[in-house]
Order: sequence, then C-alpha cells, then structure tokens
Amino acid sequence: MTQYTYKGDCLEEMANTIERELEDCPEMLEMLKSDAEKPLYVGCTEFTKLSVVLKLYNLKVSNGWSDKSFTENLTLIKQLLPANNELLRTIYEVKQMLRSIGMSYEKIHACLNDCILFRNKYASLMECPKCNALHYKENGKSPKKALWYFSIVPRFRRLYSSAEDAKNLTWQADERIKDGKLRHPADSSQWKKIDLDYLDFGAENRNLRLILSTNRMNPHGLQSSSHSTWPVILVIYNLPLWLCMKRKYMMLSILILGPKQPGNDIDIYLAPLIEDLKLLWEHGVEVYDGHREERFNLRALLFGTMNDFPAYGNLSGYSIKGKLECPICEDSTHLVRLEHGMKNVYLGHRRWLHPDHYYRHLEKAFNGNSEESKAPLPLIGEQHFDKVKNLNIKFGKPFAKHFKTCGWKKRFVFFDLPYWQSLYVRHFLDTIHIEKNVCDSLIGTLLHILRKTKDDIKARLDMISTGIGEELVPQEKGSRTFLHAAAHSLFRREKKIFCELLATVKVPEGYSSNIKGLVSLKDLKLKGLKLHNCHVLMENFIPVAIRSILPDMVRAMIIKLCFFFKSICSKVIDPTKLSRLQSRIVLILCELEMYFSPAFFDIMVHLTIHLVREIQMCGPVFLRWMYPFERYMKILKGYVKNRSQPKGCIVERYIL
Repeated sequence: MTQYTYKGDCLEEMANTIERELEDCPEMLEMLKSDAEKPLYVGCTEFTKLSVVLKLYNLKVSNGWSDKSFTENLTLIKQLLPANNELLRTIYEVKQMLRSIGMSYEKIHACLNDCILFRNKYASLMECPKCNALHYKENGKSPKKALWYFSIVPRFRRLYSSAEDAKNLTWQADERIKDGKLRHPADSSQWKKIDLDYLDFGAENRNLRLILSTNRMNPHGLQSSSHSTWPVILVIYNLPLWLCMKRKYMMLSILILGPKQPGNDIDIYLAPLIEDLKLLWEHGVEVYDGHREERFNLRALLFGTMNDFPAYGNLSGYSIKGKLECPICEDSTHLVRLEHGMKNVYLGHRRWLHPDHYYRHLEKAFNGNSEESKAPLPLIGEQHFDKVKNLNIKFGKPFAKHFKTCGWKKRFVFFDLPYWQSLYVRHFLDTIHIEKNVCDSLIGTLLHILRKTKDDIKARLDMISTGIGEELVPQEKGSRTFLHAAAHSLFRREKKIFCELLATVKVPEGYSSNIKGLVSLKDLKLKGLKLHNCHVLMENFIPVAIRSILPDMVRAMIIKLCFFFKSICSKVIDPTKLSRLQSRIVLILCELEMYFSPAFFDIMVHLTIHLVREIQMCGPVFLRWMYPFERYMKILKGYVKNRSQPKGCIVERYIL
C-alpha cells in the first residue's frame, strides 16, 4: 500500500495509519491497497486511483462544491484523460471508496423533550417511557430529535500514529519552558494537583488533558432563531501553545440538532462522550506511538469546560438567574434587588478588602453602612458534590425548596467521572464575554447610549432605595424630568472628543476590524461592537480616548480597569503578582461603586473579581476563552450548503 508516495501528499503516513486501523478488516484493507497501487492510467507515474480521488475530494470540501457539480467535474475529467483510465464517475463511488478513510460516527435518536436517548435498552422503543413523546415523525423514518457522535478514541489513535503529532503531544513535558511563570495550563496548580493525586496517570507524559466547549449556533443566520444546533468541541492541552487552539486539533465530538435547545438537560446528550471518557480514565486504550515506535496504554482526563455564561449554567447545573446568580459566591452572594430596573445588582465588593482597609468604614461614599463581613470562600469539589449528589428530582416541592437555598439544579453527568470532584475549577469563566459586557456597559454609560446606558431615570430612582448618591435623584419640573450630571457624565463636547479620536484610529492589517466603522459621529455613539472589538477597545483605545476628559479620579479608575484586563490576558504571567492583581480589581470595583449607579453592577461586572483566582488555579486566560471556539463555529456554519439539511452538510463535510 505504501509503494507510491507523492511529493506533498503525505500518503505514506496516512496509509500506514489506515493499515493499522483496518487490521481486523482484511477485505477493505486489500481494496485500499489495490487502489493505492493502481496507476490512474497506463503509463501514469504521478497519480494512482486513490491519490487523485483524495486530491479532488479535498478540493470539493475546501471550496464548497455541491455533489452535483463534483459529479459533473468527474465526468468531464474522465473524458479528458486517456481511454481505460481508473477515475471514478460519481460522488457515490467516491464516498464508497473513502468510507474507511474518513472518521466513523454514530447517529443517535433522542426524545423531543430531552428525557432519554433511544440507545441501548431504549433503542427499540417507539415513544419515550418518561414523557410518552413519539420517537419518529409522521413519516415513521425520521427521528424528531437526534445527535451525531464522533467517537474520540479512533481520533486519538490517529493522532498518535503520526510521528509529528505524537511528538507534539508530549511538548508540555519535554519542551515547555519551566521557569515558574504561567505560560501553559501545565504550569497551573490544577495540573500539578492531578499529577500528585493520581500518580499513575501523571507518570505517563503521553496521557491527555482535554477541555470541552459547547455553545448554540444558528447555521441559518438570524432568519431562523428557533433552530438549535449545539456542537460539542474538545481541545487537547498537551499540545504546544501555538497548536492547542488550531483548527486541525479542535475535535468536534457531538453535534446536537433539534427544534429546541437542550438547555439544562444537555447532559443527556453528553452520555456517549462521558462513557468514552470513563473508559479512557479507568482502563485506557492501546495506542501506537509513531514517534517512539511503540505501543502504550493511553488514558485521558477532562480538565474542565469552557463556555459563555448562559452555557456555563447549562453545563454546570447551576441557576445563573435569580437570587443566587453567582455560581462561585452561591448563597453568600451580596445581592440587591432594584425596584425600578427590575434586576439584581452586586454592591458588596468591600467584603474582599483587607479587614483594616478604610473603605470598609467609608459609609457616605457607599450605601451609608460600614462593611464587616468577610468574602465567601469558593466551594471545593467535595463540598460541591455533597450539595448535588442527591439532586435528581427535576420537579416537585422537594426540589423547589432546595433550589431556593442552594442554586444547584441537578447532579450533572460530569460527576460520573471519578476525578471530577477533585478538580479545583471544573467550569471556567469566559473572560472575553465578561470583558465585552463590561465594555458595553462602560461605553453605553459614558456616551449615554439609549437602552445601553446604566444611568437612566430608572437607575437614578433606584439610588433612593439603595441609599447611594441621593443628590443625583431625578428632579421633576413641570412635565419634564431632569438628571443632574454624575461624575462620569460626559457633555456633548467631551463625547465628540471621545468619538473623534476613535474615528481617526488606524491599526495594522489583521490587528482588528476597522475601528472607524464602529463610530457614528452624527449620533456620537459606537455601534455594532463584536467580541474582539470590545477586547481591543478596553485594552488599548479607551485609556487613550479618555485621557483629556472626565475628572481625574474617574479617569484613573477606568484606566485601571482597562489595564487589569490587559494584565490578565497576557501570554506570560508571573504568579507572584497575582495577589497584587486581585487586590487591584477589588479596589477598582469599590471605586466604581463610589461613582457609578447601582444598575452598573450586574453579574458580569461582579464576575471580574473571580478571574484572577482561575488564572492561579488553571493557567493563562488566552487558552481558556471562547475566541477559537467562536471562530470554529463560523467554519461549521460555512459547511452548510443545503439549507434544508444543515445537519447532513456539517457532518459529511467534517468527517471528510
């Protein structure tokens, strides 16, 4: 099978990999060997029957050709070649040839109400045993809801069978810089804890640490907001820094499609993946190492999950809405319910200050009271498990009573993994979405953008109930209501200075989007801000744009907040400076409470106080944020060429 090798094709390495995988299927192996050795036509020395099909199919997938156009191209090329050539005629024949080369996948039917998967003992049922929902649609063939599972074990085998990939998968142990700085998750406390708690696992450098991410995407655009597609993606942390988040190594493991979102019952769909992860932890699988040219027993561990905040609630089983909105503070959340804004706000950041700090007793600048309480301590894994181990009742009075005092809705399926409760941090906060929400609130308030400002009439009225800034209460004169200027308020001249500076910004190609296109000089506001736009604005341009406006204390406070985000997003972090960074963000939030209205302090502003702890436990932020996953989901959306069958387009183009 390896007789023919062609420049730039890597066919020899691929052939060796497939040969090891098909040892138990001699007929298919012989067929592939024959296709790999058979010349395309008599006298051809550059292409074989298999190599030309791989070349053409790669062009099809890369350029989004339809099956019809691909078949027509095959027909034309076959006519151009000499007579009696071996080129296939149709897309069907090509798929039949390549079915053993592409990844295998399993289509699993699911209950429409997310109760069960129709597999194992439920495979033959025609309706759900829990809610009696029908298994199939009216035609009796198509399931009402389904998921596609791409088994991770064969892909790990393929990675290790490649000598180059096998070498990269031990980079964290062999080539990583070890100078005490945080550059990689392998430098973190959680990685070291795993090695100490599970010595047999840590002793083998080739064992894998994985991170899981999922989020809702809509391949149809905004026109079909009811469509629900949830890709579940795995990333390998053993790889070098520059390869961890590359598209080649991001593994789509589950694709969930249905008429509605899985929500808090998404753990039902994760069951096949959890089974493989348990196998990889408890027993492992035999894998051939192409770099060391030996076989070994591969094991793997799920290092954590990475999602935006709504998906965080779904993956952790915690309610991110209501009285206990913060999943880290939990029942110690210092929450204030506003009367007019109808939202929860967090005004207790003085609890994180040193017990002797004078801000604790500075009553007039805050809510009129001193602060004597201590900051809550995050639960360790064993305490978390004790709270949720008996939470399997989804409805009824027992669950409702517990939910009011706990915030956890269920024992999530991740606790089936034996090591899950021993991790310091199981679900990571997404820094980029936190940064975007803080940026939106800050710019909306400074420029007083309608429906985005946190300093409107309702916010001022709420100041009365919280005892903050009574001099800023709205004044009614006749039929009109007047708002006094706050310390952060900008006059029209200052707004113009802010917007004009951003409108003149020029950046290198590829650094960011066109900042000028985000600024409306007519309305004096910013519009259409995306994730990366907010990232660039917060860390680079806002400190420059406000340097000649705002009072000194307010300006300094906002610049400190911007520099905080820039510090935590660094690619190299000195762990000795993290305690100082934590103290800095506490002071920043306390100073924000002095000058901004209570409505500004929503859950996203509050979560900034927990970011430094996660860096200390789990490593740098740039390997634990949603940027690469958001970009990858855009690629998956691009796979859809037939709008009536998005699932088939994504699955077929992904595996081939």
